[in-house]
Amino acid sequence: MSGDRPTMPPVRLRTDAELARDALAAPLLARAVRLARWVEPGKPVGSGGVLPADDLRAAVELLDLTADENGPEYTAQAWQLAVDTGLVEIEESEDAEEEAADGAEAVDATAVSGEELRLITQGSPRDILDIWLDGFETVLADAAAPDLADIVDQITEGGELDLDSIDWNPEEEAEFLDGILGNLYMLTALGEDAGSVPLPALVASMIVPDDMDEPTDDILEEVSEAMMRLDDQFRLLAPMGLIDYQPVDEALIEEVDGEGRIHSSDAALAEDEEEDVSRYGMVRLTPLGVYGMRSRMVEAGIDAPAVGDLADKGADVLLDALPGHPEPAAQAEAEQWLARRTPEEAARELLAAARGDDESAPLRRLTCQQTLSLVGADAEPALREVLDDRHLGGLARVWLAEHGASGVPEPSEQMVFWLTVDTLAAQLATEDDSEELRELVRGLVDQSGSFFDTAWRVDHPATADVLEAMGRLHPDKKAAKEARKAAFKARSRA
Repeated sequence: MSGDRPTMPPVRLRTDAELARDALAAPLLARAVRLARWVEPGKPVGSGGVLPADDLRAAVELLDLTADENGPEYTAQAWQLAVDTGLVEIEESEDAEEEAADGAEAVDATAVSGEELRLITQGSPRDILDIWLDGFETVLADAAAPDLADIVDQITEGGELDLDSIDWNPEEEAEFLDGILGNLYMLTALGEDAGSVPLPALVASMIVPDDMDEPTDDILEEVSEAMMRLDDQFRLLAPMGLIDYQPVDEALIEEVDGEGRIHSSDAALAEDEEEDVSRYGMVRLTPLGVYGMRSRMVEAGIDAPAVGDLADKGADVLLDALPGHPEPAAQAEAEQWLARRTPEEAARELLAAARGDDESAPLRRLTCQQTLSLVGADAEPALREVLDDRHLGGLARVWLAEHGASGVPEPSEQMVFWLTVDTLAAQLATEDDSEELRELVRGLVDQSGSFFDTAWRVDHPATADVLEAMGRLHPDKKAAKEARKAAFKARSRA
């Protein structure tokens, strides 16, 4: 973690070129680009860039949306995106503002293609991604905005605009949507290549308290209402390429007090009935969405690492960071780090960083051993150099044996026990009381009936703590008692 900045798990990003292709293929941006080309060399529009009715119909046809009942709405969204991102620029006439003040319909502005349109075809992948990010921010703001129909109803009734009456708080709505997308990003980072997330589960992660075993009816109703809001919002975000979204099945939605909702009980059952869960909406971040969310987080001061960030860092930084990575990301990060070095150079740097008697040293050495498993036989000279090293001799012998090296001296009993304590200390730092660790403890004790008679004498800073943990983890009461006695001896000796 960097200071007080929140830290996210690392994500694997596609190359800029791949992401740029994804951005150009996003339906909303693709339509905006077509409209930007359509206005060349210039097209008369209303003040502020509003498309006249005839031109809107022509734009719908241009985008092949005439058969879609939402064609005009989709076209208007694409036009607004083109204007907001600079793909289209609006040149107002000098008297447009005066006409607007007089209440006249100003139609003497001109829409022309902007500089960003040139970047779409002649710019770099990063230029395209910058345009997409601008569009993403625009669409995200639109998704968090209230239903325009509610606002129009208030205005036509001649009353003042009351945000409370339309059940919309701009800050809360934006914060909730950010939180939902943040949770989706977290789930993607922790479970790369995982499938889509059920909408009820995603909403529950934001609303249901962690300590609540069984959601109350009020909580379920809140989840249901939030699902319906998100269903509308995700339908807006999907065409931007941010998410893949399967909307809520219309058959599940009914009219309650004039508002579309899902039965709370149905939403609660969605997680229990696997065959029906997709009907309640399924969503996942696309690779482009992961890129977009990470960019927003970095801009907001959140530490959101990407795999490859450590490729140019020292081995000490790598070994400290990898234990906190999900396994696929950890291996990918290690592979990119190794790719920048020869096997021998990498091994020598890793081994040097793995030394030490500090509390974190055992985990560094275990991480070093795991990283070295990805290195080929060319690293052998570096491993042979540390055969007599107290910290590294044991793991060096393991590596050499696994790679079929010849002439490797047998380790002393003292080295074997030291490596055992070191390995257990490292695993205790990451696995707590896992079943795998319990099995390892049982196996060690079963292999040697006198394990504890020797283990308490091991000159390792973590010996007493490891023996104490073995007493907690071993299921046999007699063995557990021997472990605790050995831990006491080790503390007394220290």
